[in-house]
Amino acid sequence: MGVKTSLKKRVDHFVGKAIHDWNMILENDRVLVGLSGGKDSQTLLKILFALQKKAPVKFEILPVHIDAGFKGSFAKELETYIKNNYGRIQIEYKEYGVLAHSQENRENPCFLCSQLRRKRLFEIAKELGCKKIALGHNKDDLIETLFINMCYSGKIGTMKPRQSFFKGALDIIRPLAYVEKQDIIRFCQLFEVPEFKNNCPSADRTKRSEIRNLLETLYKCNKHIKGNIFRSMSNIATDYLLDIKK
Repeated sequence: MGVKTSLKKRVDHFVGKAIHDWNMILENDRVLVGLSGGKDSQTLLKILFALQKKAPVKFEILPVHIDAGFKGSFAKELETYIKNNYGRIQIEYKEYGVLAHSQENRENPCFLCSQLRRKRLFEIAKELGCKKIALGHNKDDLIETLFINMCYSGKIGTMKPRQSFFKGALDIIRPLAYVEKQDIIRFCQLFEVPEFKNNCPSADRTKRSEIRNLLETLYKCNKHIKGNIFRSMSNIATDYLLDIKK
């Protein structure tokens, strides 16, 4: 088996397992795919369209990209690529990134920008009749979020592969939740999946990048650490956690 075939088989396996484990996609679902333009969301879109052709259930895919208003926008290039390869995409032009980086919001621009973009995705999903929003978060993202919450928010928690909102009216799903970042990077290389570079001025100066660097150091010490951390999120010894209320 060649490297390309082996990688695709592994990625397909983990995507299929995540979808099955978390009951992500059902018959006649309309799935809004949030496209950032990066490797993760581009890989997610390619895999979902391939899955659509062979899945036992019928579902619709609706790609959406929200341009945050930064200089050097790639929205037009992304729109052309998606239309040529998949048929349709909805582009929204907003000033969320500019607002988040204004003088009035210097503390945490990433939080505000993310919050505004997610709110708009919720609105678009409702407008298009989509009960599911698929995002490109991967296994590494879930681990990083766990550490971000512990280090900066004083709580233990992460992003779930499937999360319900508005009393079950809308679900965020993360089909790449079991796929490692390194496999996504390699997938993009082997299958010539383009990446549209993040033009956010804070892209390399976030809490996530700090945590990522810390974790990379840990991973170099022991190849089992990443897997152990990931498994620990569903293997919680509650009797050995502090419970101040008791």
